[in-house]
Amino acid sequence: MARSDTDNWDLASSVGATATMVAAARALASAEPQPLIDDPYAAALVRAVGVDFFTKLVDGDVELDGEDAAAAQMMISVMAVRTRFFDDFFSAAGAAGIRQAVILASGLDSRAYRLAWPAGTVVYEIDQPQVIEAKSATMAGIGAAPSAERRAVAVDLRDDWPAALRAAGFDPSVPTAWIAEGLLIYLPPEAQDRLFDNITALSAPGSRLATEFHLDVGATFRERGQAMSQRWREHGLDIDLSDLWYDGDRSPVDGYLMQHGWHVTTRPRTEMFADYGRTFPDTDDNAPMRSSLAVTAIRK
Repeated sequence: MARSDTDNWDLASSVGATATMVAAARALASAEPQPLIDDPYAAALVRAVGVDFFTKLVDGDVELDGEDAAAAQMMISVMAVRTRFFDDFFSAAGAAGIRQAVILASGLDSRAYRLAWPAGTVVYEIDQPQVIEAKSATMAGIGAAPSAERRAVAVDLRDDWPAALRAAGFDPSVPTAWIAEGLLIYLPPEAQDRLFDNITALSAPGSRLATEFHLDVGATFRERGQAMSQRWREHGLDIDLSDLWYDGDRSPVDGYLMQHGWHVTTRPRTEMFADYGRTFPDTDDNAPMRSSLAVTAIRK
């Protein structure tokens, strides 16, 4: 079903299911022989959501071969590199003295529990109420304790999330580390601009931001999403990724942030893979994934 301005979801449907997909990829990436990441909570979170296909994936109960196996490995590799990028971003921000972090559309992100945060760090997680509730309950149920002070902010990003963030104790007068991971493609173009306007308004000088931006979300990118969704459908998961993305011309994130007082650095996906000792599988099927930039920025 195509997106609307009033749609809603949980972790087993629509955009929420993509958070479960990413957690499944993190679980599988963590189990690799020489893993880039270590997410000890991802598998338990996936099982708690209860989407049969993703649960079977993390438990090794789905046998994939041929194109299905290649597509799954590509997803795992991309999520491993992406996760490590954002992990390293938070580590660098902490080393620079930042003690306030915000994870936008946090989904099944477990960084508040698994990263080695400096003493005194407060981590704010923003997502829809049912998503926050489900994750919090699962983590409490498995006895997981946050490694920083975690403050969950249950609010839709289409609503007045800056007010909700402030009400949870957020201090806009001190530097903040922000991440928007796997988020922008699920926002309308104007909402993407509004998101960065709000972040900028809440960011003291020295604040940092990390996100990613797809340079070409065109027909080929959409076809790849449809092909992946078709493979999942054959295994019982009826979600079309391409229905979840918003069309329209977007402001390039790097230029937009520079115009609004940020010093910006970008790295293409292939360079990110190389930085972490991985080789990007440069096939025709994966070509749409090449045009992705990892973006970091510092508020002037």
